[in-house]
Amino acid sequence: MSGSLRTNGATLHYDVHGAGPVLLISQSGEGDADRTADLVRHLAGDHTVVTYDRRGLSRSALDDPGRGATMADHVDDVHRLLAAVTDRPARMLGCSFGAVIGLHLAVEHPEQLDTLIAHEPVAPGLLPAPERVRHVRELEELQDLYRERGLAEAFAGIAAALGIDPVAQDTEPGLTPHPLDDRRRAGFDFFIRNDFTAVTRDTLDVAALGDTPVRVIPAFGRTTPRHVFDYRCAHELAALLGVEAREFPGGHNGNTTHPRAYATRILDLLAA
Repeated sequence: MSGSLRTNGATLHYDVHGAGPVLLISQSGEGDADRTADLVRHLAGDHTVVTYDRRGLSRSALDDPGRGATMADHVDDVHRLLAAVTDRPARMLGCSFGAVIGLHLAVEHPEQLDTLIAHEPVAPGLLPAPERVRHVRELEELQDLYRERGLAEAFAGIAAALGIDPVAQDTEPGLTPHPLDDRRRAGFDFFIRNDFTAVTRDTLDVAALGDTPVRVIPAFGRTTPRHVFDYRCAHELAALLGVEAREFPGGHNGNTTHPRAYATRILDLLAA
């Protein structure tokens, strides 16, 4: 089932599959509601899986495209979307940028979440000051590179920053193709121009995360290099919460490269 939801300054597109407890997936990068179709198939037997296009991507149109979107906008969208699909605390998988949205929700609307799996959140605020400054600068330089030299060179820099090897990436067989078509190019444009800024200007209340009643599970990819900042963010989050960071199949994009094994890991952790 597909639906649309009016929020503050945008109309969100969302999809619902399966039956059972609500599990919302908030995607990484330019990923829209269709990006984790393979993963959803392996979760919908146990959960009502909700995916959506973040505002500014694909079918989620902004009332004023020139205004862009802040992190607060993205968090409010998820707050409203969860209120529209359930009146009970939901489960949430947040990947990369989507994990930061989930962390905000755990602080600002904890009554809406039961469990949040935060897979490699791109949240420089979790890092010690010298690392935080360095990685914020790294994201700003990648934005500049995109504006000056285009997607191909920026994409290579983004992949390196997140520890992704797009050439030699190990994957499960039989995945749904997601070619770099015009829709994805437009998604990357909005993501790099707008959402990178949302990350670098984010005001996540890191201290308040330690007091959230939400069960937060920091997660990282098995093949993510240990020096990259998304891996470091997952482990700093675990240290802050006094819990163990959980390993998932694949790397930063394990939810799309290893959907079967990734779904099994999700279900095991949610059942624990």
